[in-house]
Amino acid sequence: MARYSYDSIEDRHQVEAEKPWDARKLPATVYEMLKNSAETNGSGRAVSFQILSGPEDKAETLTWKQFHDKSVQTANLFRSLGIGEKDVVAYILPNANETLFALVGGMIAGIVNPINPLMEPEQIAAILRETGAKVVVTLKGFPKTDVAQKAHEAVALAPNVQHVFEVDLNRYLTFPKNLIVPLIRPRVKPTHGKPVKDFNAAVARQNTTLDFADSGKDRVAAYFHTGGTTGMPKVAQHSFAGIVYNGWLGSNLLFDSDDTIICPLPLFHVFAVHVVFMAVLNAGAHVVFPTPAGYRGDGVFDNFWKLVERWNVSFVITVPTAIAALMQRKVNADVSSLKIAFSGSAPLPVELFNRFEKATGVTVVEGYGLTEATCLVSCNPIGEGNKKIGSVGVPFPYTEVRILQCDGDGNVLKECGTDEVGEICVSNPGVLVGRTYTEEAKNHGLFAAERFLRTGDLGRIDEDGYLWITGRAKDLIIRGGHNIDPAEIEEALAGHEAVAVVGAIGQPDAFAGEIPCAYVELVDGAETTVEELLAFARKTIAERAAYPKHIEIVDELPKTAVGKVFKPELRKLAITRVYNAALAKDGLNAEVVDVVESKRTGLTARVRATGEVDRDRVAHVLGEFTRPFEWVD
Repeated sequence: MARYSYDSIEDRHQVEAEKPWDARKLPATVYEMLKNSAETNGSGRAVSFQILSGPEDKAETLTWKQFHDKSVQTANLFRSLGIGEKDVVAYILPNANETLFALVGGMIAGIVNPINPLMEPEQIAAILRETGAKVVVTLKGFPKTDVAQKAHEAVALAPNVQHVFEVDLNRYLTFPKNLIVPLIRPRVKPTHGKPVKDFNAAVARQNTTLDFADSGKDRVAAYFHTGGTTGMPKVAQHSFAGIVYNGWLGSNLLFDSDDTIICPLPLFHVFAVHVVFMAVLNAGAHVVFPTPAGYRGDGVFDNFWKLVERWNVSFVITVPTAIAALMQRKVNADVSSLKIAFSGSAPLPVELFNRFEKATGVTVVEGYGLTEATCLVSCNPIGEGNKKIGSVGVPFPYTEVRILQCDGDGNVLKECGTDEVGEICVSNPGVLVGRTYTEEAKNHGLFAAERFLRTGDLGRIDEDGYLWITGRAKDLIIRGGHNIDPAEIEEALAGHEAVAVVGAIGQPDAFAGEIPCAYVELVDGAETTVEELLAFARKTIAERAAYPKHIEIVDELPKTAVGKVFKPELRKLAITRVYNAALAKDGLNAEVVDVVESKRTGLTARVRATGEVDRDRVAHVLGEFTRPFEWVD
């Protein structure tokens, strides 16, 4: 088991009382963590990756000695290309062992910049330009994915990139698939004029001992973009200190070298990289990554429990939307090896918690973190302690959480008392005070009392020291000046037996500014009606003002790569529906064709004429709402 028990706020205090954080003799860099694991557990399993999801499909497993050597070779490659400690290596990759080599090698040689391969080329290029990336590692053209095409298109828009390397996933396939891929592989023809080389071949030519001196001290080692499917995502800076802190927490409080963790989350996100992999690295444990697309991969949900049995998994890493999908399938394998399921990225509905525990006999531990804080902030007790369903547990040792009310400049107006809702503000070794984002202007107003990161999340701390997230400051539904927490609506509707996932937002309203509405994804095979859900909401939501005025059942809710309901897309759907209804009601020959995110005006409806139309009248009708619009021809 892990070194420390973590069952209550008293355990946290005991860990902190043992010695101050600065007095702990910890690795200063990621390379030191890697070297330690290779020396102490060199023959132990480190990482396993299988390109297909079947419980008997081919997998590649590396020991810690092998992983050390590949990561060092990758770091040597990057340094040979002129990557110094302030230079950036970006990777635009799905999950694979090479993704981990690029991650760790990039941190050792310089600054690594994982990029979501699901984004459009323009967003990828914007991040490449913002970070000044000199090297890009991406996929070689492969069937059923356009990652290579988008990456090369993005490089053409980022003149700072000097070298491009490609990873060929075909090496993971077996006969006859590995013979078919070269015949059907999409032919990608880069137009950027930069040299494109084979990643594995280039790595193999390097030494397995470091050709240069490791940093040996703290510095910025990673850039992670936050969110971003429209517009330019913000880029957060992560230091070795924060990365090592996450590794120390995971390996001392969560699991140790005897554990196997299954992580079907993407390796461009902090959850998979810092919470999971850096803890695995520090502990010398074993992590399994099933398929390049993780939970999104073909057959992963159907085969999930069999994969748990195959790998003798003790620790499941998941998110609420993945739990909802898993609960639509029977537990069809021996999962007796499981100890705990760790869920993050979004609050877990009580009903879903109960379903999972009943089906598996395993408790879900909810945690909380954010990219800007290098992730981990709190989690529920790991062992026998009181797991308060719906809370995100107790702040980790050496993490200080305050609930504050601040003005736009970060001046503290009030410190909230027990159970009083305010903004969650965090200070820990992962917070880079004053320089969280690469763009200086975006750090303005981000800190309270000059050291607490303002998360933008609303929450409270109860009398036992447990942290509860009550909503997102920008997600608040403001109905005629009355604040409504969307979590109240989501929690209620999630209790309906036919409901799998819920997203509640405020839809535009000409009278109240916003009124509550909800989009619902049903359990596979379940049936219900909007009328039934509306009646259920009225019975289960205590506050009349929070009753949703519109519920829409959709085949699948839009989600981010880590399974969060993507509310900006829901807001676009609501704006389009409400504005078009208003135009139709007034008999105007105009319609909303789409809604875009404008840097100047925020979500903006784009309207076109469908015939002769009085534009002044359109301006009057749509002017009744708070969200702006613009004409398109």
